[in-house]
Amino acid sequence: MPPVFPMLTVLSMFYYMCLRRRARTATRGEMNSRRAIESNTRALPINVEIVQYAKEVLDFSSHYGSENSMSYTMWNLAGIPNVYPSSGDFTQTAVFRTYGTWWDRCPSARLPFKRTPSTFCSQDYVELAFEEPVYPTAVHILETYHPGAVVRILACSANPYSQNPPAEVRWEILWSEAPTKVNGPQARQFTPCIKQINFPTNLIRLEVNSSLLDYYTELDAVVLHGVKERPVLSLKTSMIDMNDIDEDEDEEKFACGMDALNKQFNIVTLREWPTNGYFDKLPYELIQLILSHLTVPDLCRLAQTCKLLYQHCCDPLQYIHLSLQPYWARINDTSLEHLQSRCTLIQWLNLSWTGNRGAISVSGFSRFLKVCGSELVRLELSCGHFLNETCLEVITEMCPNLQELNLSSCDKIPPQAFNHIAKVGSLKRLILYRTKVEQTALLSILNFCSELQHLSLGSCVMIEDYDLIASMMGAKCKKLRSLDLWRCKNITESGIAELASGCQLLEELDLGWCPTLQSSTGCFTNLARKLPNLQKLFLTANRSVCDTDIEELAANCTHLRQLDILGTRMVSPASLRKLLESCKDLSLLDVSFCSQIDNRVVLELNANFPNVFIKKSFTQ
Repeated sequence: MPPVFPMLTVLSMFYYMCLRRRARTATRGEMNSRRAIESNTRALPINVEIVQYAKEVLDFSSHYGSENSMSYTMWNLAGIPNVYPSSGDFTQTAVFRTYGTWWDRCPSARLPFKRTPSTFCSQDYVELAFEEPVYPTAVHILETYHPGAVVRILACSANPYSQNPPAEVRWEILWSEAPTKVNGPQARQFTPCIKQINFPTNLIRLEVNSSLLDYYTELDAVVLHGVKERPVLSLKTSMIDMNDIDEDEDEEKFACGMDALNKQFNIVTLREWPTNGYFDKLPYELIQLILSHLTVPDLCRLAQTCKLLYQHCCDPLQYIHLSLQPYWARINDTSLEHLQSRCTLIQWLNLSWTGNRGAISVSGFSRFLKVCGSELVRLELSCGHFLNETCLEVITEMCPNLQELNLSSCDKIPPQAFNHIAKVGSLKRLILYRTKVEQTALLSILNFCSELQHLSLGSCVMIEDYDLIASMMGAKCKKLRSLDLWRCKNITESGIAELASGCQLLEELDLGWCPTLQSSTGCFTNLARKLPNLQKLFLTANRSVCDTDIEELAANCTHLRQLDILGTRMVSPASLRKLLESCKDLSLLDVSFCSQIDNRVVLELNANFPNVFIKKSFTQ
C-alpha cells in the first residue's frame, strides 16, 4: 500500500497540469458566450435573470445638447430605446461634445500630462442608475451612429437609491479595451464580454474615447442583464479563461499600487542594504530622468525597494506635473495627505473626475492646496462635484501663480462662488463649460483677469446678457485667442461687433447653436473682416449663414483650418469652392444638413480637395 500514495500524488499533479493547459486554451468567447439564465454553467437554475434599462442618468462629463432641452443630451440614455435599430443622426440620442482629433489641433488645445498610463484613454463618461442591484451578466449598449467610442465599462458598489451611504465605494472594471475604428456608421448592439464581480450593482459607468471616429457617436440606450444572487462558477474547466485571471492579477497590481499611495508613501524605515548596486554609480539627475517615465503606481511600488530609490521616488521634482485623473476611482483624502510632502513644487495638477461620492472632502482638498498650491500654474478640476465656495476661495488664496483653471461640468458650485476667481489676476485660461456662473461674477472676472487668452463659456445658461459680456471682453481681454460661446442664447450682432473690434487676436471662435445671430445683420461678415487670424470658426446650426459670409471668410481668413456650418440652407457649392481654393490650411469642413450640398457635391469637393475632411451627416 505505501507505494500507492506517491502514485496518487503524481497522478494528481498530471491531472492538474492537464486542466491548466486546457484552461489556457479556452477562448474568451467560450468563457462569456453563455451569461444568460439558461446557462446552468454560470448560475443556479433558480437564479432568474433581470433585464433592465437605465432608470436615470446621474452624471456625465459633456454633451452636445443644451441644458434646457432633451435633444442630443445624455438624459436620452434613460429608459427604452428611442431610435434603435435605425441608423443616422437623431436628436433623441445621447451625444458627447467632441469627436476625432480636431479639438487637439486648434489654438485652445491643452498640452497633455506626462506619466498618463497607456491603459487610460478615456475622454468622457456617463453614469447610469438602474432600478435593481444585480450581479451583472451582460451589458448591451445600443449605438445608433458612428459606434466604437466606448472603451471602458465600470460597476459601482454604491446604491444611488440607498438612504444610507456606504462607508467605502468600490469601482470594478467590467470591460476595457483600447479605442478601435469601426467600419461604417451604422447602428449596432455592442455587447462586450464582461468580467464577473463579487458585489451587486445598479450603477454603471461608460467611458468613451471618440478620437478615432469620423463624427459624433450617438448612444440610444443601455441594457443591464444580471441576477440577484451571486452566480456559482461551473466546475467545467473548459469554461475557465486564463486571460481573465491575468486581468484580475493586473487589477490587483494596480490596486496595490494605489494602496501604496495611501499606505506605503509614509514609510520611514526600510530594510538596510550594504549597497544599492550600480545605482550608486549613476548621477542623481540620470536616475531622476529614468524614473520620470514611470506612472504614479509604479513610483509607489519602487519606493519600497531601497532607501536610495525611496529618496528618488519621493523627490518633489518627480511631481512637478501630476495627473491623478487616471486613478479617479481610488483617490481620496488619504491619498492627498500622503502626497503632500512630495508635491511642494507641483506646477500642474489634474484632479479631474476625482473626489465624488465623498471620496475627497472640502477640508482634505483645502489642506492639500495650503501645502502644495504656492507653485501651481495649472489646475484641472473637471467634474469635481465636491467643490464648493470654500474650495474656490482656497484656490484663489493658496495659488497666487495660477494661470489655468478648468472647472468644466462642475455644476454643483453655487453661482456666488465664482466671484472668488476674479482675485486670480494671472489667469490665462479659464474653462467654465456647464457651470452655474452668473453675469455679475463673470463681469468681475473679465474686469480683473485681463491676461485671459482662452475662455470657455459653453452651455453657461445663467448668464442673462451675453452682449454685455462680449462688450466687457472687447474692452478688457485684448489678448484673447480662443472663445467658446457654444449655445449661448442671447448674443446679438451688437455683442459680436464689440467682440470683433476689441479682441482682434482671436484665432478660435465657437458660436455654435447661437440662435439670435442672423447673417442679415452683417455680424458674420464683420467677424471675417475684423478677425483675419481665425483658424477655427463654428457657426453650427445657424440657418442664416449664406454665400456672402463664406466668400468674406475666403477673402479675409486665409488661415482658417476648421469651419462648421452645419444646418445652413443658403450656402452653395460655388462659395465652398472659393473657400477651399483660398484657405489652403483648411482640414475640417462640416456641411451636414446643408440643403444645397448633396452627396454628389461632397464627392466632387473631396476629389478636388483631398486634404480636407468634408463631413456630410445623414438621417434615415
